[in-house]
Order: sequence, then structure tokens, then C-alpha cells
Amino acid sequence: MLHPTPLQHEVRPLSTPRIYLVRMAVFLILVGFVALILFEPLRRAFFGNPGLNALIGGVLLIGIVLAGRQVIRLFREVRWVNSISDPDGRTLARAPVLLAPMASLIGDPSSRATLSIATTRSLLDSISARLDESRELVRYLAGLLVFLGLLGTFWGLIETVNSVGRIIGTLRTGSDAAVLFDELKTSLSAPLAGMGISFSASLFGLAGSLILGFLDLQAGQAQSRFYTELEDWLATTTAANDAALSDPAVAAQALANLAEGIDGLVQNMRSEQKLLREWMEAQAARDRDLRAALERFARERTV
Repeated sequence: MLHPTPLQHEVRPLSTPRIYLVRMAVFLILVGFVALILFEPLRRAFFGNPGLNALIGGVLLIGIVLAGRQVIRLFREVRWVNSISDPDGRTLARAPVLLAPMASLIGDPSSRATLSIATTRSLLDSISARLDESRELVRYLAGLLVFLGLLGTFWGLIETVNSVGRIIGTLRTGSDAAVLFDELKTSLSAPLAGMGISFSASLFGLAGSLILGFLDLQAGQAQSRFYTELEDWLATTTAANDAALSDPAVAAQALANLAEGIDGLVQNMRSEQKLLREWMEAQAARDRDLRAALERFARERTV
């Protein structure tokens, strides 16, 4: 009667994070569509401070690429895990990057047979730390976008306050009211430009942080599902190994293998003991011959 082995045990394969990548793409398309509708006001706001706003756009672009990469890199890991139960697919799947520490432990079926619960928990803790570490840069970029928006806000407010101070200092007292109003209206262009710097940077910074926050949320959900399914996969594998070892036939075979190994070890030890005994006897014979030669030499010198 055939008994199930760990590889014969039915293990549910891991699902690909394609749905999260689709959500991210759809969200970016919607954002692009809204930006296209509001192109003219956004263009005017952008040129309120093109240098800082371009920096915000560059940081947002880098964050989008990194967030997408967090999801795309999971495809390789999922394919590798699913190939473990497929002897033909194991040779086609590329070596994992995120799960590289696990490859030496669970890549070989004979190694998987010795995978304990403590080892499994240690592996899962290591993977969880790696997943959290990979998202730190995206989170930092999201906070950086908010900081750049606030920087533009304070920059614009400083420009506005300085402009208002210059206007007040240049107003001529005693002038005609109409002339004074015209001068005031002309001088207000600088404070208004400062407000443009303030609000445009805040607009792009907060909007970029919102976009990057949603993408980071999707990447986090993809990594969480990958971690959960991997945990279930490892738990199933460990349970399969325990079930196989608890089978009487498998246990009897394991005991037979253990007894055979012990018997081989005993035979090897006996051989080594025999060689050691023969070496000691030969050494004792040489010592006797040497002692006899020394005694003859001493007697000859005495005579």
C-alpha cells in the first residue's frame, strides 16, 4: 500500500498578485484622465513654481515605479513556490530573490522533509521583515511629497509677506485716491504670485502623496496576501510531513533506516578499533626491540 509523501500531499498553489497590479494601473489611468480634463488650470498652477513642482513630479514618478516594482517582484517568488510541487516546473522557474534564504531549505524535497515548525516560524518572520523593509522607501517618498508641498507653502507665504511689506513701504501718502488705488492694484501682482507658489506646491504635493499612498496600499495588500498564502503553504507542508512521519509504515521504514545507519556506524567503529589495536601491538613490538638493542649496546660499552 502506497502512503502519501510530502510531495504527494495536495498543496494549494499561491495566487499571482495580478489583480493588485490591475488596480494600480486603473487608478493611474483615472488620475491621468482627471489631469487631462483639468489640464489648463493644472498647467497654470504648475508654472506658478515650475522648479519645485517639477521636483514633486519627479519624486511622484519614482514612487510610482517603486510601488509597481513591489508587486511585480512577487510574480517571480510565486512561480518559484508553485514550482516546488512540480518536478518539471522546478527547472523552469528562476531562483527567488525575496525568498532566497528559503531556497536552500525548501527547494529540495529531502530538505523539506526535515522542515520543523520552529524553522517555519523563523522563515516567516524573516520574510515579513523583508517585505516591510522593501516598502520603507515608498513610504518615505509619500512623506517627502507632503514635505515638499509644505515647503512650497511656506516659500510662497514668505514671498507674499515680503511683497506686502514692500508695497506698504512704497505707498505715497497724500496722493490722489485714484492714483493710490492704481499703484496698489499694480503692486499686488507680487503677493499674488507668492500665493500661487504656495497653493500650487501644496496642490501637487498633497495630490502626489494621495496617489502614492493608494499605490502603497495596493502593494501592501499584495504582499500581505502573498505572506498569508505562503504561511498556509508552509503550514500544509509541515502538516504533510508530520502526517507522513506518523504513518506506521513510514515510521517503520524510518526506524529501519536508522537501525541500518547505526549498524554501519558500529561496524566502522569496530574496524577502527581493530586498526588501533594492531597499531598499538606493532608499536609495543618496536619498543621491545628498541629496548633490547639499547641493553646490548650498554653491555658492549661496559665490557
